[in-house]
Amino acid sequence: MSKIALVIGAGPGLGAAVARRFAREGFSVGVAARKRDTVDPTARSIVDAGGRAHAFTADTTDPAAVAALFTEVRAALGAPDVLVYNAGGFQMASILDASPDDFERAWKTSCFGAFLCAREALPAMVERGAGTVLLTGATAAMRGGSKFSGFAVGKFGLRALGQSMARELGPRGVHVAHIIVDGQIDSPRARTGSPDRDLSTFLAPDAIAETYWQLHAQHATAWTHEIDLRPASEKF
Repeated sequence: MSKIALVIGAGPGLGAAVARRFAREGFSVGVAARKRDTVDPTARSIVDAGGRAHAFTADTTDPAAVAALFTEVRAALGAPDVLVYNAGGFQMASILDASPDDFERAWKTSCFGAFLCAREALPAMVERGAGTVLLTGATAAMRGGSKFSGFAVGKFGLRALGQSMARELGPRGVHVAHIIVDGQIDSPRARTGSPDRDLSTFLAPDAIAETYWQLHAQHATAWTHEIDLRPASEKF
């Protein structure tokens, strides 16, 4: 029986690349996002390549929706061996202009949703004494930039959540890793927004996905909890 990876926030960039990378290793892959048309192409591409994939939809800020999502995933694939939380509440607005709803939504998408999904996935991992949780962070997890208050609070919170989970669950066989993506990920939207930008200044989704796979494959005597990734040209 193949192992199971669930990628939350499996859009056409990084999420899709991570799903394809695990599928190439023989994993049955669940891909989830708010909208069906976001994840259907990724699932189809994996199936067309000879893999096994299912597409799911859910609002990860809603506890009932997350519980329903994991019920569907367990019925279609089984309990995930790997959980990748890639959903992000990106928001750019002055603190003077951001509405309370926008601020709360950004935090809920980046942090609260990860808590809800981990709470569903972890019991089976702990029971098995094995599992991997990979959390997509950002520069904002380390530095609250101007006009990024909502996004930074969400990513700071995600980083803290990851640290807490790693310290509690590592001794029980569950590897929790936080990946700081320090730069802009290459995507059709990113290229459209910056048509003259040198592609070497973007992070390649497939290259990031390779790191996600390597984190999962690490031996338990040498686990990484946090890693940062950036293009060679990125200042830091």
